[in-house]
Amino acid sequence: MTDTKTETEITQQLLGLELYVIETSPARSEYTQAVLPEHIEHQIRLEREGILFASGPIYSDESTVPSAGMIVVCAASLKDAKRIADSDPFHIKGIRTYTIRKWIINEGSMDFKILLSDQRIKFK
Repeated sequence: MTDTKTETEITQQLLGLELYVIETSPARSEYTQAVLPEHIEHQIRLEREGILFASGPIYSDESTVPSAGMIVVCAASLKDAKRIADSDPFHIKGIRTYTIRKWIINEGSMDFKILLSDQRIKFK
């Protein structure tokens, strides 16, 4: 008798966290800088509400100029993720367009240190 697990047994023990990735482009335009503060305030609000998992620019190859932006959100459905994407000032004002993909996180790790005295977190 072997101790080989079936594909179902293996995948059932994975995390299976469902998130939505919003890829937004273009990353920079002549209008971006004027709306950037409003966009950042929006992202911080989503973060404080527990909706924003992570966000930031995406770079192609060795470029120093971002080619797109990525916003990863916790949403109940694709429809909910679209509502969140539509609420971004860049999208409202037509400065950027976006695509959304469902992302299932199964594996990975995070390493961080919580400093209690000054209430900071350091990521490694």
